[in-house]
Amino acid sequence: MSGLARVLLVDDDPQMRSSTTQALELAGFDVEPLGSGDEALALAGPGFSGVVVSDIRMPGMDGMTLLGRLHEVDPEIPVILVTGHAEVPLAVEAIRGGAYDFIEKPFVVQDLATVIRRAAEHRGLVLENRRLRAVAGKRDDVEARLPGRTQVMVDLRYRLRAIGASDADTLIIGPTGAGKEVVARALHDISARAGRPFIAINCAALPEALIESELFGHEAGAFPGALRPRYGKFEHARGGTVLLDEIGSMPPELQAKLLRVLQERIITRLGSNDPVPLDVRFIAISKTDLTGAVARGEFREDLFWRLNVAVLHVPPLAARREDIPLLFLQLVRESAARHNIPERETPAAFLSGLAARDWPGNVRELRNLAERFVLGLEGAELGPDPGAKLSDRVASFERSLIAGAIAAHGGRLRPVYETLGISRKTLYEKMQKYALDRRLILDPGDDGPG
Repeated sequence: MSGLARVLLVDDDPQMRSSTTQALELAGFDVEPLGSGDEALALAGPGFSGVVVSDIRMPGMDGMTLLGRLHEVDPEIPVILVTGHAEVPLAVEAIRGGAYDFIEKPFVVQDLATVIRRAAEHRGLVLENRRLRAVAGKRDDVEARLPGRTQVMVDLRYRLRAIGASDADTLIIGPTGAGKEVVARALHDISARAGRPFIAINCAALPEALIESELFGHEAGAFPGALRPRYGKFEHARGGTVLLDEIGSMPPELQAKLLRVLQERIITRLGSNDPVPLDVRFIAISKTDLTGAVARGEFREDLFWRLNVAVLHVPPLAARREDIPLLFLQLVRESAARHNIPERETPAAFLSGLAARDWPGNVRELRNLAERFVLGLEGAELGPDPGAKLSDRVASFERSLIAGAIAAHGGRLRPVYETLGISRKTLYEKMQKYALDRRLILDPGDDGPG
């Protein structure tokens, strides 16, 4: 049914869910029946190519909440709400808030099918438009998630797109807070598995007593307290992606079992002898190069080489200082929107100081500063770096001051040298000295050298 329009049908009533699924499948849709909004959120990422149909009244996460959560992921995912007669005003309000349409109970399946077809066609046009914009060289989802004009970021996005087009298992390496999980999610969302689950597993936080049950699942009676069969996380990710965070912390005995899963693509639930085929892509994350762990005997060499086929290195902020001012401005915009407060103007001198600092927490630390800056909290001021030599601090400050001014003035150089009180020739000489290219900081509007 791969060529059919995909529908996530969310309803807590099993009988209603089953009958509607059968009717929609007969109408020519690829339907995935789900009992809760959380299951829908696991399947619908920014690359999701289908339609969500949800009952408006459900325990836990209701249809209105699901609508809001889905539109946090992608505001253009079409959501159709199923509502009772008394809830029509609520559904109308939901449409004003971004729902695609609503249908009232009891409904005729043909009417629902007509609405779904229109929504699916709309979604197809949205995704095609995004692809065309990307081909035309404009900002696409990957560049929006991983911004930056430095060469290390250009190379990272290029490799991510190349690997994303394949189905290869991938190892992502980078320091704490650099954005490894963002890279992993982007890799999933541009792949053919985008509409399937993305299951994240923190290998350092798995409970030892239940680690195999959590990953592989179990049958009823497999151990005391196992009263019913249960899918493990690997099996729950059917058709999608499994993210193994902190892969270097995985216990040695589990490393051997993971190697077998990677090689054979089958699992066996606890208490069962029947193998279960596994169709997933594995993405592993490590904050350190695993070669050292292999040399110390802490990580299996054969597992390392099995994961080391496709590798993405996420750079620290120290390797992309020219990106820091604009990255901070983007984080400020996101924070202001999230808190629903006006965006504060960011002084050029403040931006200049950002690039001069070391950021051991990388993007995560910069995001925290942006949050404090937007909220006007203490701790959003920057002081000098006490560990640097005077000559290094002077050079770093001058370089960051120029980079920050270029970013603050949108890449236009005339207001930069006028604001800094230097000549055009001096500005160009210093840009050359510090290897500053305004195109790496922001696309220029005018005012090129000459």
